[in-house]
Amino acid sequence: MLQLDVYGTLVAASLVLLAGRALVQRVAVLQRYTIPEPVAGGLVVALSLLSLHSLTGFQVRFDTSLNQPLMLTFFACIGLNADLASLRQGGRRLVLLLLVVLGLLTMQNIMGITLAKLLGLDPLIGLVAGSITLSGGHGTGAAWSSMFTERYGLTSMTELAMACATFGLVLGGLIGGPVARRLTAGVKLPSGSDPQRDSPTVFEQPDTVRLITAPAMIETLALIAACLLGGQAIANALKGSALELPGFVCVLFVGVLLRNGLAALGWYRVFERAVSVLGNVALSLFLAMALMSLRLWELSSLALPMLVILASQAALMAAYAMYVTFPVMGRNYDAAVVAAGHCGFGLGATPTAIANMQAVTERFGPSHVAFLIVPMVGAFFIDIANALVIKGFLAVSLYLR
Repeated sequence: MLQLDVYGTLVAASLVLLAGRALVQRVAVLQRYTIPEPVAGGLVVALSLLSLHSLTGFQVRFDTSLNQPLMLTFFACIGLNADLASLRQGGRRLVLLLLVVLGLLTMQNIMGITLAKLLGLDPLIGLVAGSITLSGGHGTGAAWSSMFTERYGLTSMTELAMACATFGLVLGGLIGGPVARRLTAGVKLPSGSDPQRDSPTVFEQPDTVRLITAPAMIETLALIAACLLGGQAIANALKGSALELPGFVCVLFVGVLLRNGLAALGWYRVFERAVSVLGNVALSLFLAMALMSLRLWELSSLALPMLVILASQAALMAAYAMYVTFPVMGRNYDAAVVAAGHCGFGLGATPTAIANMQAVTERFGPSHVAFLIVPMVGAFFIDIANALVIKGFLAVSLYLR
């Protein structure tokens, strides 16, 4: 076994991003279906390590200590970019997307519980393979699965939850592009002279040159550090209470407060170009590390019934994005980009949603609306909504046991 330390892992992640860019540029099918570069490179490495392990038993283990700080940095940048005045501009569409998300959370749990019963599994297992791990991700999956083990005597639930969340992360990055390709075929695309191209939002068009200075970068790093420190303090204070929230939600919330509070007091205005650069670096490295570190051979622990449930959930997500998200959000180009993002956070996580949307907008043109509303719904509102939905379906699952 080869164990890479934090520096070796960082080098490997950088090479994965470069390899992913080269693959997307040279492989036509990846371009056609707008597969994000970190997903392309990360999956190639994960599949290569799977083959190596299957043939020789050899493993490469990466240091994952940077994963959490990079993810939290990404969410801090979302918060620092959340100008409440701008969010009001997308008010109606923000509410519509939240309603669409609530519908998916409900359908994911109905499908998970129903298929679990039909396949002879405990309904609580179907709930874990529903919105807990798919829309909730690894953090929500770990929290609920440990409770199921402690209170209801289900064994290996944490391992099952992590496998389901990993499956969703991969599928969320793979289906967003094909869904967007199908939807953009029938809508008017942005023109090449669109003035919005000159002022992309924080996570839009990550390859655009952004002029920044060293003092602005240092100021932004200080703000991000304050978000991480304040967010973790809030998360620790709420731990174990009825208001408990994942750490990244608290970090995002502190970012929103800092951005808008400092501006309201007239003390400081966030330098968005520096936030953009740091946020995109954190996003790319986080996704590369998360995907290249996948031990795909461990997914073999998912028995055939669980694979049936998760494959059905992926099909549900694709159909829901095309026939619910897209029409409700307006049947236009912005709606297609939102649908691609919904595939990302509906099965995986908000970073996957942003990567999906970046892949689409880099090819077809900007979508300020999508980058305005998807990060806030996918990173903040969905966790609150999901907690309420899960509690409702938990009562249903216990009744059906």
